[in-house]
Amino acid sequence: MTRKKILTVLRVAIALITLAAVVYAVARNWADVSVHLDQISWSTFLWSTLAAAVGTWLTMIGWKTLLRDLGSDLHLAPASGVYFVGQLGKYLPGSLWSVLVQADIASHLKVPRRRTAVTGLLALGLSLLTGLLVGLPAASFLLTRASTGFDWWLLLGIPIVVVLCFPRLLNAIIDRMLRTLKREPLEHGLSAGAVLRAVVTFVLVWLSFGVHTLLLARAVAGEGAHPDLTTAAMTGYALSVSLGMLTIVLPAGLGAREGLLTLILSTAMPTPAAAAVAIMSRFIVTIVDVLAALGGWLYARSHHLLSERHAQESSDLPA
Repeated sequence: MTRKKILTVLRVAIALITLAAVVYAVARNWADVSVHLDQISWSTFLWSTLAAAVGTWLTMIGWKTLLRDLGSDLHLAPASGVYFVGQLGKYLPGSLWSVLVQADIASHLKVPRRRTAVTGLLALGLSLLTGLLVGLPAASFLLTRASTGFDWWLLLGIPIVVVLCFPRLLNAIIDRMLRTLKREPLEHGLSAGAVLRAVVTFVLVWLSFGVHTLLLARAVAGEGAHPDLTTAAMTGYALSVSLGMLTIVLPAGLGAREGLLTLILSTAMPTPAAAAVAIMSRFIVTIVDVLAALGGWLYARSHHLLSERHAQESSDLPA
């Protein structure tokens, strides 16, 4: 079998497995979600979905910021086509499928694969670090199971801030990684301005998802919501998803994220209600991911980014 046919088979297999994983994620949660739909008004559901959509969109903006600084300034439409289609790869076990898919699609736009791959890994890393930073207050609820204050936990954010504020360290890590993989170095490193803009964007991502969670939590908790519910919801999503990203054997942190978010929210509301919020949140975010990927796929398909002709042309580009 030729290299071209092998790549075609792999692309089709990855696409089918990814689609099956997404369908499974939606179907698995639907029975539990439907029980609690009457506790959440349609207006709350729509506002929460909008907040999740804003967070998803900002994630792409952060990725695009890094890619532009490394030398490939894609417009919003093609950037969305590359990023959102690739993001469905996170529903497969492992955290790198999305990076591989994005690199493959972006190569059709004459973006070197290693540049897209480095951008994807950087986006994952900065998303993880900012998520841990935003989620520090929730760590207090998770570990102490009581509202004993969390000011001292903020001190743990100092090492994270140091890493985020020194592009020289990030560039050194990138160079070492590429040398280890025996790949050519990037044309130039990240600038301080791009790193700062990406970090701010990813912080806004987590705050958007915090609003998404808080809207659901307040709807389920009712008028007797605990005073700590706002803090738990606004920061709990960031911490639970960030820790879930570390469970690379699970697709999109499936199960781990819901369990952690339930534990955090249950310090400020009944556990069954907290579980309902976690399940509904997963359902909404999955739907947003699917719709975003559909829009990206339609663009990519209409511009022949998924065709074999462009794939063959891109194979002649420098890696």
